[in-house]
Amino acid sequence: EKEYDRATALETLRFIESQGYEIRKKHDPNDLKDSKDFKDFKDPKVAKVPKLIRHSGNYRKLLTYQKADVIYQLTYYFCSRFLKKGDRTIDQMIQAARSGKQNIVEGCAASSTSTGTEIKLINVAKASFHELLEDFDDYLKTRNLPRWEENSREWLAMRELGKTHNDAAYFLELAQTRGDDKIANMAIILLKQEDYLLYRQLERLERDFVSNGGFREKMMAVRKKNRGY
Repeated sequence: EKEYDRATALETLRFIESQGYEIRKKHDPNDLKDSKDFKDFKDPKVAKVPKLIRHSGNYRKLLTYQKADVIYQLTYYFCSRFLKKGDRTIDQMIQAARSGKQNIVEGCAASSTSTGTEIKLINVAKASFHELLEDFDDYLKTRNLPRWEENSREWLAMRELGKTHNDAAYFLELAQTRGDDKIANMAIILLKQEDYLLYRQLERLERDFVSNGGFREKMMAVRKKNRGY
C-alpha cells in the first residue's frame, strides 16, 4: 500500500511539472550554514550589540530604601498617636516621609536610562527628609521637650540600633513603649543616618556619571560601534 501511495505521489509531481510549475524541495535549515546572510548573523561584529539599557536592580535591597521605609512607618505612627486630627502638620510630615521613600523608588527605576534623573530624584529624597527632620526638631522645641545630646547614653544607643536594624517592625515595637519625645529623638537620629547614606549614594552616582557618561552619550557610543566608525 505504501509503494502504491509513493507511485501515485510521483505521478502527481510529474503531472504538475508537465504543466510548467516548479517543484521546490522542503527547506533545510542546514542549507543556511553556507549562505552569506547566515555568516553575517553569526559574526559577533554584526550580531553582538553592546548593552545599552542596564538593569535597574531591586530597590528593596537598597539600604537607603530600607531605612526610608522605617522612617515613613515611624513617622506615620508618631503623627497618628501624638498629633491631633486636623493638624496640618500631620499631612506635611507624612508627605515628607513618603516623598523621601518614593523618590528613592523612582530614582532606582529611572537608573536604567538616566543617571542624571536618578541623581535628581535621590537629591529630592534627601531634601524631603531634611524637611521632616526639621519638623521633628520643631516638635521638641515648641513643646520644650529635650533633644538628646550628641554622645549621650541615649544618643549612642539609638545610633547603634540604627546601624544594626533596618526593619520597621523592630522600631515600631520599640515605639509602643516610648513617649513622644523619645520617638521624635529616635526619628531624628534615623533621619541623620539616612541623610549620610543618601549622600554616599549620590557620590557613587556622580562617579558613575563621570566615568560612563549619560544615556545620550552611551547611545552615541553604541551607534558608532554598530556602524563601525
